[in-house]
Amino acid sequence: MEIHRICLAVGEGLDETERALKLLEERYAVSGGIELLRLNNSCQLATKKEYGEYIKSALEIKRNSALSPAAMEALTIVAYNQPVTKGFVESVRGVDSSGVVNSLVDKGLLAEAGRLDLPGRPIAYVTTDNFLRCFKLKSTDELPPLPEQTGQITMDEIMGSAEDSEAE
Repeated sequence: MEIHRICLAVGEGLDETERALKLLEERYAVSGGIELLRLNNSCQLATKKEYGEYIKSALEIKRNSALSPAAMEALTIVAYNQPVTKGFVESVRGVDSSGVVNSLVDKGLLAEAGRLDLPGRPIAYVTTDNFLRCFKLKSTDELPPLPEQTGQITMDEIMGSAEDSEAE
C-alpha cells in the first residue's frame, strides 16, 4: 500500500506514519513470521523468507522457475534504462525480444508505462514493485552500478535521433 494512503487511513501525517512503520519494521525483524517490506513509496506485509517453503507446501504452490538468460538480459536492460520500448530492448540485445518482454509482463516483473511520443507511439515498459520484491530492493536506486558503458546506446540517443528524423 502506498504510504500516503496509509497516512489517510490512520489519520496521521507522514512523519508520524513513518515513525510507526519504522517501529513495526523493527518489531517484525526480531519476532513473528512476517516482515514489513519497503518498496519505493509503498509498504507490504509479507511472510519472512525462512517460512516460505512451509507456506508454499501448505498452499501447494509450485516453486517458481528461474528466469532464462534472455529474460534476465531483457529485465536488466529495462531496469537500468527505464522507461524503454521493446524496440530498445531488441536494439540492445540484437534479437527479437517481444516474447521475452511479454513473458516478463505476464510474470509481473515489467509493466506498461504508457506510450512514448515517437513515431508509431510505442509502449514504454518499466519494472514493477514485484521486480523490487523479487530482487530484494527498496528501489531501483539500489541496483549495482553498471560496468563501463562505452559503446552502449541510450534511450535519449534514440529519442534524439527520432526527433531529428521528424524535423527533416
